[in-house]
Amino acid sequence: MNYKNKKVAVALSGGVDSAVTALLLKNQGCEVLGITGLMVEDRDTPAFIAGAKKVADAIGIEHFVLDLTCDFKNEVIEYFNNSYKKAQTPNPCGVCNKKIKWGRIFDYAINELGCDYFATGHYADINCHNGVYRLERAACDNKDQLYFLFDLTQEQLAKTLFPLGKYSSKDEIRQIAAKNNLPNKSNKDSQGICFIKKPLSVKKYLLNTLKVTRGKFVNIKTGEVVGKHDGYFQYTIGQRRGIGVSDTYPLYVCDINPEENTVYVGYEQDTYSSELKANKVNWQQSEFKDKEFKALAKIRYNTEAKPCRVLPDKEGFRVLFDEPVFAIAKGQICVIYDEDNSFLICGGRIV
Repeated sequence: MNYKNKKVAVALSGGVDSAVTALLLKNQGCEVLGITGLMVEDRDTPAFIAGAKKVADAIGIEHFVLDLTCDFKNEVIEYFNNSYKKAQTPNPCGVCNKKIKWGRIFDYAINELGCDYFATGHYADINCHNGVYRLERAACDNKDQLYFLFDLTQEQLAKTLFPLGKYSSKDEIRQIAAKNNLPNKSNKDSQGICFIKKPLSVKKYLLNTLKVTRGKFVNIKTGEVVGKHDGYFQYTIGQRRGIGVSDTYPLYVCDINPEENTVYVGYEQDTYSSELKANKVNWQQSEFKDKEFKALAKIRYNTEAKPCRVLPDKEGFRVLFDEPVFAIAKGQICVIYDEDNSFLICGGRIV
């Protein structure tokens, strides 16, 4: 499709991916503007805004700053904190995409600035098949980000562009940035959780945020108390390192009871399960929601999608894996792909 003369807003973070996204769209003849969402206010804020502005000026596009600190705190940070209180594993990037990027920023771009499209530097692709938009894998396999985009609706997909989806490597993007002398051409990829900054770790953040109360480690098979801990919220399902309890074989976190402040531990085989249930489901491909089907399911971003059967129900869906999978965690996202692992069908939160 030709996007020449279309008005496109780019979520401009100051990073290389969003900068190249804006540059590519401008080179296609689009009327491009950049929107930088201010998520947290801290010592790095002035430099962050200045960096994004510098990128916009280098490309020659108008730049807007949207103060989203209140929304981000209420929708993302509180969700993150509450998930750990409930002994669940949060996915803040997925919530940020739904509530902030394709929430406040998308609405501001389309409804207030009158843009035709909203674009980001995500590595994904969108194609329309018989009037239905489909979120498809990017050419760059190791940067594919469909997992975090499961909550996008058909209406949002119709107005979203992912220009980086056609590129096969991050090196290509960096080369484009260098060739065009973009000011952030040498920036490293961002890692970790954006509102927990070094030297603070997730564990230290949680200890500072949630009340520390001593609890028990219990063997999941025998019921024996095998140690003490300083708060169940420091542990996640499948965790092995940093438990502080020894045994003949390595121990893993198998289950957590927040009401009793109890962490259940066991051996690696005790962490495997053959099924899960998910609710709060978004069906991007609605033709699948009324029938059982074979698919691939991914239960966290950095794992391989596994063969399974998906059984939709009134609450969401049930997944039956062909083989048991490691460490299914409540609160985490389960995303369903087609059998060929080429497009996203749906996703929901594990219960």
